[in-house]
Formats: sequence, C-alpha cells, structure tokens
Amino acid sequence: MGTEVNQLLLYHDLIAGIVAAMEARDAYTANHSMRVAEMAVALCEFLNLPEEETILYHISAHLHDLGKIGIEDSVLRKSSPLTAVEWEQMKSHPVIGSNILSQIDSFEGIAKIVRAHHERWDGRGYPDGLTGENIPFGARIIAVADSIDAMLSTRPYRPEMTAVRCQEEIQTNICKMFDARIAHSALMNWDQLLQRRSAACSAW
Repeated sequence: MGTEVNQLLLYHDLIAGIVAAMEARDAYTANHSMRVAEMAVALCEFLNLPEEETILYHISAHLHDLGKIGIEDSVLRKSSPLTAVEWEQMKSHPVIGSNILSQIDSFEGIAKIVRAHHERWDGRGYPDGLTGENIPFGARIIAVADSIDAMLSTRPYRPEMTAVRCQEEIQTNICKMFDARIAHSALMNWDQLLQRRSAACSAW
C-alpha cells in the first residue's frame, strides 16, 4: 500500500470526528455522507478498482459534503425549497470543502475530488463546468452514489423516490450527469448497491 494512502489512514479518527461534527450540525448530511461512502466503496468493488484507489474514494466520499459546515443554518436546515440566492450559497459547498481539505498536504487528492463532486459529464455542473474525463474519477463515482442517496431520501420539502424511479433517473442521465461506465455498473448491481446503502450507518 502506498505512502499517501497510509498517511490518509492515519487520519481515520480525524475523519470520524469531522463526520460527528457534521452530524451535530445536520444529521441528514452526516448520515448521507456515510451512505454515499459505502456505496462509493461498492462501486469501486464492482469496477474492480485497486485497494489504494478505493480507500482514497471512500475517504473522499465521507468528506464530500464537508463544505456545508460553511453554509448558514437558515439555508442548510431550511424545510422548504431554496430560493435562487440560497441555492447559489448552497452551491458553494464543494469549494468551501476543498479549500478546507487542501490545507492538509496529504489531502490534496481528496480536495480535488470534493471540489468536483457536483460536476456533470456534459459540463453543466458546478463549480468549474468540467466535462467528461476532465472530472476526477473519484468525483464521478461520488456523483452517482450521491445522486442515488439523495433521490432515495425523504427531505422536508419532498418525499423519497421509489427505487424503480431512481433507476430510471440514473439510466436517463448516463452521459449527461454521469460517467456511463460507473452508472451502468450501478444499474447492473442495483440490489447489492442498495443493500450496502441500507447497512451503511453501521459499516464504518
């Protein structure tokens, strides 16, 4: 296992503490991050990625919403749809998270992934409008897992989506929002992926 990954593993307790801090601020964000992280690992396994890469993406997924720490409570915890101004503030969280993580030398790769996790394959994402393979591969994995968990979660302003409807949305957005290889892997292993999501809160 590489030196960089070993250094990341040394931060395991710190990461657990950060997730706990997010939970204290917003329980949805913390539980969501744990589910996304577990699905990200599952996707790495489906794609037969090396262990070092899987660990990097696992940690990145746990921290992908770290930047929400910098979002005002009135926006983060709002129980109705966001206004245009509030949505712009919410969209700043990948940059905030990346800026925080980039202060740690060993987290340079994670910071880049966190910054890019809301980019879209077609270039219509944010914050940088990256396209296709210009988006870090870990961010593309997190984008699929993040979207699945968001669609399958109940929020104060909307009900959860059915698993079938969620599958349809993933299929529809291949090569729009999502990397085709990753999205197809999720769809081909759908039941197993959702089982991993269900078990996430006791998995790490």
